[in-house]
Amino acid sequence: MKNSYSQKPTVQYVQIDDGADGQRLDNFLLATLKGVPKSHIYRLIRSGQVRVNKGRAKQTQRLVLGDTVRIPPVRVAQRSAISAPTETLPKLEFLYQDDYLWVLNKPAGLAVHGGSGHRLGLIETLRVMYPEEKQLELVHRLDRDTSGAIIVARKRASLKLMQRLLQEGGVNRYYWLVGKGFSKQQAKIEAPLLRQDQQGMRKMVVSKAGRPATTLFRLLAECNSVQLIEAQLLTGRTHQIRVHAQFGGFPIIGDVRYGDAAEHEQLSKHTGGLIPLLLHARRLAFRHPHTGKQLTLEAPLSKAFSDVLNHLNINIMSVG
Repeated sequence: MKNSYSQKPTVQYVQIDDGADGQRLDNFLLATLKGVPKSHIYRLIRSGQVRVNKGRAKQTQRLVLGDTVRIPPVRVAQRSAISAPTETLPKLEFLYQDDYLWVLNKPAGLAVHGGSGHRLGLIETLRVMYPEEKQLELVHRLDRDTSGAIIVARKRASLKLMQRLLQEGGVNRYYWLVGKGFSKQQAKIEAPLLRQDQQGMRKMVVSKAGRPATTLFRLLAECNSVQLIEAQLLTGRTHQIRVHAQFGGFPIIGDVRYGDAAEHEQLSKHTGGLIPLLLHARRLAFRHPHTGKQLTLEAPLSKAFSDVLNHLNINIMSVG
């Protein structure tokens, strides 16, 4: 379906209400100017055409109740109906739903945000599937190739409460990973992480100059020198579990960025296929910020993850 455009776009002055209080400027504009390319929105911000309370603003600026945002004239694509996306929508599994929060089991390979060759990420997919939901936002993130439990807020107030809960350590996040070389029953790795660009690839490295990062690891099962390990995040840095596993001497199998390439290739030959990143956000535990109910939500493993465990003779039924 072809787009049609408004003929005479004009300057808009939008006053921030409860629904957008605390939202980043770029996210607010992306939601307000549906149909305008993301790159164009960022150009408008950088050029100073977007103003907050008559002043220039950065894309990361948090809007506050009562702020006035100036939005310059821009042609917004108008559609008489929502056209089918060119990408096939993934099948999404809900682990929990109420008036405030959704918790989903994100499949591996699905980015949480669109971009980098993927027009639709998890949040865009949800907005297409549920167009009546006007305030859907991710509470936290997972890497594209990491599967498992992820929280989505249905209201702006819920997003702010859940993010505060995360910052205060009120959300317990447990992951399952498969590695080789974990020789302890338990281990606590405290190693600061710093972002670096290496040969055009963003990587996190352990560095004293980095931000503090702590992960607790616990052995769940072992067979033929390969371990199923639980990781609990005490901080939430980019790629934290993956880098800490590498730093600890038990890189995650299937991790092409931080793992052991030789081990990955050998296992791929034995299984007769590609090995996914064997990292899964298995469980979330937190007290609901609105109802006060204690929630413990577990995300089932994907068939690909389970098939590798079966090949390795790791029986998850015996895991406590």
